[in-house]
Amino acid sequence: MTTTSHHDARIAKMTFASVYPHYITKVEKKGRTKEELHQVIHWLTGFSEQKLEELIAEKVTFEMFFKSANLNPNAALIKGVICGYRIEDIENQLTKEVRYLDKLVEELARGRKMEKILRVA
Repeated sequence: MTTTSHHDARIAKMTFASVYPHYITKVEKKGRTKEELHQVIHWLTGFSEQKLEELIAEKVTFEMFFKSANLNPNAALIKGVICGYRIEDIENQLTKEVRYLDKLVEELARGRKMEKILRVA
């Protein structure tokens, strides 16, 4: 399933701050913590706690969020279906990166072990 240019543009313009509370709610509802969520975000993006708070306060778009990120080289190991899209088939790089994050949040909420989420060998 390929994404449309409209879909990709909508994701690029969405702010991270608007989605972040939903990530917290999703993981906490399943017994995980905000700290674990931040650990996952740090693994994917390289953002420190302080940098993450700054980006949330600045209400950056996902486009700016991932432009500022130092994506983990193992991010390409994130595979599977999220939001009806097979991650490895998504052609738009930004949309793929956002879906990487969505997939990690989903795995955290489902109770997957942290070393598996963080693709530790």
